[in-house]
Amino acid sequence: MDVIARGKYIRMSPRKVRLVANLIAGMDVEKAKWQLTFNSKLASNNLLKILNSAIANAKENYEIDEANLKVKTVTVDGGPVLKRWMPRAQGRATPLRKGTSHVTLTLTEIVASGKAKKVKKTDDSDIIKVGTGEFDEIKDIADKKEVKEKEGSKVKKTAPKQGFASKVLNRKTGSK
Repeated sequence: MDVIARGKYIRMSPRKVRLVANLIAGMDVEKAKWQLTFNSKLASNNLLKILNSAIANAKENYEIDEANLKVKTVTVDGGPVLKRWMPRAQGRATPLRKGTSHVTLTLTEIVASGKAKKVKKTDDSDIIKVGTGEFDEIKDIADKKEVKEKEGSKVKKTAPKQGFASKVLNRKTGSK
């Protein structure tokens, strides 16, 4: 079973984040945590947050033990680039491209536990199901209202509608 956590719009270029992401790919979760904790790169802080989020997802949604997880893949994609300008000599300006990253971290089980995903119970108290007595009563009331409306309304007969060409010609000449 795979567990996914995503970090979007991380204000660091993808090239810098990939340096650290490649270090932890394929590691056990505990080793990857230590690697990110003691790494001197700034990207390791963001990746540690994403790793902790993935571990929390595995525990909460799938009831998987942390010791049974390993990092399957870490994908770092580029996000939108902030374009800024820096003033330079003689009235010139040079562009600055401030990159952002989207990180997708996938964890997998070392030994398959066979546990299925927990299904959260939805609140269906306000939904009326077809085939129940309450639904049939509501349908009968709606049908009776529809019959009364048909009986009460008078049908007006209208003249056949004019075609497009005659409408245009009548508009230009001013006659009807």
